[in-house]
Amino acid sequence: MLVDGGVLLAVFSTATVVVHALGIAHAAHAVMNVRSSQGAIAWSISLVTFPWLVIPLYWILGRTKFHGYTESLRSVYTQHHKLVWQTYNELAEFKVAPPDNLARLQILAETFTGIPFTSGNAAELLIDGEQTYEAMLRAIASATNYILLQSYTVNDDRAGNTFREALIDKVKQGIRIYFLYDEFGSKKLSRSYIKSLQENGIQVSGFRATKGKGNRFQLNFRNHRKILVVDGEIAFVGGLNIGDEYLGKNRRLSPWRDTHMILQGPTVQTLQNTFVRDWYWANRKVLEVNWQIKANKEINQTALVIPTGPADRLKACNLFFVHAINQTKTRLWIASPYFVPDDSTLTALKLAAMRGVDVRIILPNHPDHLLVYLCSFSYYTEMEEIGIKLYRYKNGFMHQKIILIDDDMAGVGTVNLDNRSFFLNFEVMCFIAESRFIQSVEKMLQVDLAASVAIDLSEYDRKPLWFKLAVRVSRLLTPLL
Repeated sequence: MLVDGGVLLAVFSTATVVVHALGIAHAAHAVMNVRSSQGAIAWSISLVTFPWLVIPLYWILGRTKFHGYTESLRSVYTQHHKLVWQTYNELAEFKVAPPDNLARLQILAETFTGIPFTSGNAAELLIDGEQTYEAMLRAIASATNYILLQSYTVNDDRAGNTFREALIDKVKQGIRIYFLYDEFGSKKLSRSYIKSLQENGIQVSGFRATKGKGNRFQLNFRNHRKILVVDGEIAFVGGLNIGDEYLGKNRRLSPWRDTHMILQGPTVQTLQNTFVRDWYWANRKVLEVNWQIKANKEINQTALVIPTGPADRLKACNLFFVHAINQTKTRLWIASPYFVPDDSTLTALKLAAMRGVDVRIILPNHPDHLLVYLCSFSYYTEMEEIGIKLYRYKNGFMHQKIILIDDDMAGVGTVNLDNRSFFLNFEVMCFIAESRFIQSVEKMLQVDLAASVAIDLSEYDRKPLWFKLAVRVSRLLTPLL
């Protein structure tokens, strides 16, 4: 049976009108909701011009707000009101005023998260994979009650299997274990790996970023946190995931340069609370854990944990970093694998350099993501004009996330200097305001700087046209990088 050509034309015409009308409606939504004016303009023009292609992309990549997370936590806080206040009051007993230069950060941190600077902490740097994994596995072996382990990437390789066997050994001893991973970051993780953990009694879950009506089509949100908590008494946080590449066994990116840290004191409970919140979102189960704070009064460092993410009422990660940069007076050293700052962060960096602050940013020389690498070149001209110093780390791939502010504070965690960490990922940073730890970070970064080459920012001007074009195109994609 042949279909009349006039009917087909009418159907196609109707579909075209409907799709273009939907494109205009989505464009209006983008104008009202997309974070930056540049992003709103790009989305709205694309949605009106190419609605057939761009509408599905907008469903997947268009939002920066994660729905349902905060609301789900609010309901469980109501149910467990007594425990929540008891935990908060115990934490408040260790609240301490930071150095005068950081007083405003205290106000900001409590506004965003309700978490203050606390005393009674002990933090130690763990440099690179071998030292970090050895300390983590030792802590796992020492567990007497429970283990909370969260990683963005988990690989089914030798390192991944070492952790798997360590966890299985402990669960056989009656230790409760909860293992949380990000489905996108661990997309290569085999089903057999997960099944072997579950069959041995370990509670395993993906973060389920697409859970909830408002998140169903969104593939842009990731849980980038890396946390290990043992018995509520010791915790780990930093840049390392679980896999052979973090031991430098990826030939293309070897050796791998990264930094983690081990913590005692109130920071353990704040990191534990971050894990418990994420676990509740994924599984709607409240974990029974130890909320009693075991302070280290001998070392007694002042510290702050800042968990951030796309469910925050305010853009906490971006605002906190911009404010911290604006507070610097003499020195701002940053190590990050990616340099894709938004306009506010870029402006803060420029103003710091113009105030005479020693601004140094260490980036990897070899990329693991080509677009991000190309995009970093687009800032060279702006950096050169105001005296920001960029360095390329030559001794392998650098993945650490470090910030050193004057002689007042050093931060270690999961936040990259890019739009994704600031606006799209669930992240966590731990800041220490204590001279010995700050000096250890300074010493570590001096070693990294010695293994780096200062960038001649004018070299971008000598690049061929095709390279400059690729750089500018990558800059247009910064909201997605």
